[in-house]
Amino acid sequence: MAGLTVVVVKSTSEGEVDLEDLRSKVDKHRDELAAIMITYPSTHGVYEGTITELCQLVHDAGGQVYLDGANLNALMGIAKPGEFGSDVSHLNLHKTFTIPHGGGGPGVGPIGVRSHLAPYLPNHPVADGAGPGTGVGPISAAPYGSASILPISWAYIRLVGGAGLTRSSQVAVLNANYVAARLHEHFPVLYTGAAGLVAHECILDLRSLTKETGVTVDDVAKRLIDYGFHAPTMSFPVSGTLMVEPTESEDQDELDRFVEAMIAIRREMDDAARDGVEDSVLRNAPHTALSLAGEWPHAYDRMSAAYPPGVDPGRKYWPPVRRIDGVYGDRNLVASRPLPAHPED
Repeated sequence: MAGLTVVVVKSTSEGEVDLEDLRSKVDKHRDELAAIMITYPSTHGVYEGTITELCQLVHDAGGQVYLDGANLNALMGIAKPGEFGSDVSHLNLHKTFTIPHGGGGPGVGPIGVRSHLAPYLPNHPVADGAGPGTGVGPISAAPYGSASILPISWAYIRLVGGAGLTRSSQVAVLNANYVAARLHEHFPVLYTGAAGLVAHECILDLRSLTKETGVTVDDVAKRLIDYGFHAPTMSFPVSGTLMVEPTESEDQDELDRFVEAMIAIRREMDDAARDGVEDSVLRNAPHTALSLAGEWPHAYDRMSAAYPPGVDPGRKYWPPVRRIDGVYGDRNLVASRPLPAHPED
């Protein structure tokens, strides 16, 4: 974008920014270095202690630092992004301030900049107060973006207050560490900080288990539906993993229910490795009511499919459809209605 070229900085085996690689690339591109973009805490779920040093390295070369605040629910009331050394801080409202996230949007949130960048912020010809007179013009049709959803975040902030926002960050970090601590014996946690803790999310590494059992991360994600859960983020930022981010929204009973479901699925993985993956309860998940009512061709029983351990029959969630070929769907356009016979139609 804007005629720039992206240079990717390596990560260490612990998932953090490789500062030696960064130094090398800063030196190589010093004369044309424009900026670096970094997410903090990192998407691998750990507070990186080198963030200030990273900002200084880029500044010394004349570059700017853009800090992505996608994980602000790990920072509110705990840290000040402006003191990390960044020049631009994007403070997403999703997750942290009750705005939903997914499906490509809504992606709304304020952008904070240091004073030397303030004259270049966008403005709008129909609203004098929407940016400085020296601005670059509008970047969206509406002067303040998707303003219709902002009252939700405003109401949340007003209701909980400053102390409540700090508390929500503390609980979000506590919840992630609770899940990681309870599951690490069953599913390896890919990255942790120096003290063995994570920040706001933990990555469960299924890759070695897939090699041992043949059960894939897709199988685990689909089986979670039978247990009444939408799967955590799958294969991002690392393929073959599940990234669990409970935030502050779930109480301990719900966290325990999820943990017990994952432990039960781990046992099912061992069963599948012993008895055969292809006709396992995992490979055939999720199980709809229709699939259970008809002819039953599987070696496992219907009750194991429909009511796995811990599922309350009175509160059973029934998935409406079974598994689809997601990769095929991503690569092939499927029209929801017949395409027009002629272009003018």
